[in-house]
Amino acid sequence: MYDVGAQCLKLERQGPILWCQIDRPNARNAFTPAMYFGIKRAVRLVNDRNNDLRALIIIGTNDVFAPGGDLGGRYEPEDERVPEGLTYETLPFVAIRESVAPVVSAVNGICQAGGLLVAMMSDIAVVSDKATFRVPELLRGIVDATYAAVLPAHVGMAQARDLLLTGRPIDAAEAYRIGLVSRIVPHDTLRAEALKAAVELLKIAPEARAHVKRMLNQQYAPIDYETMFASLAYGTEVREGMKAFMEKRQPNWIPDDLPEV
Repeated sequence: MYDVGAQCLKLERQGPILWCQIDRPNARNAFTPAMYFGIKRAVRLVNDRNNDLRALIIIGTNDVFAPGGDLGGRYEPEDERVPEGLTYETLPFVAIRESVAPVVSAVNGICQAGGLLVAMMSDIAVVSDKATFRVPELLRGIVDATYAAVLPAHVGMAQARDLLLTGRPIDAAEAYRIGLVSRIVPHDTLRAEALKAAVELLKIAPEARAHVKRMLNQQYAPIDYETMFASLAYGTEVREGMKAFMEKRQPNWIPDDLPEV
């Protein structure tokens, strides 16, 4: 039995492939620090040569893949396993990106913020035709340095500016068209198609695959985590954005006389 320290991550083995299901329906699959770190631990599991796991597939529950971090701070009991809370060491994104073992995201529904970063950093994101996507961090006052560093490499500067600076939602068809994801499939076939992608990746020579991945990863800009975490810890806009979210109102930086569109 595999343990990644987060009860809301359900692990299931299928041959050499480990399925990791994000299963926190009471909070719409919002990540706690322990869940973020649990994803990172799952990546470590499939990279551990002391076991015979060789690939990871990440999938959500019901109509949600992952909406990002839990803005309400509703953490589960296992979070005490990550006493430092949300830090660079907690986050799984770089570990997913640099994983020698293949990582596939099976995006079954709502996918945004940290959830979208999980999908983007995976080797392949296989996406249900019912999935939706969004980069909402700036709507909450969060300076997301990870998106600023990686999104232009996926979709180009114009699309990155559009998605980051507006926070608008897009559907699966648009996500595929702009290159945010690489495969869109009928919803009912998602699990089968994600498994197919993982099998295809495992048929590639592993050392050659690792070398090519390192070359591809050089296309990303450096991530300014110092600025990002400073904004999370001390930013007045972040505090107002989170408070507005919890109170279900507009943040105070939005003009009262803004035209309806």
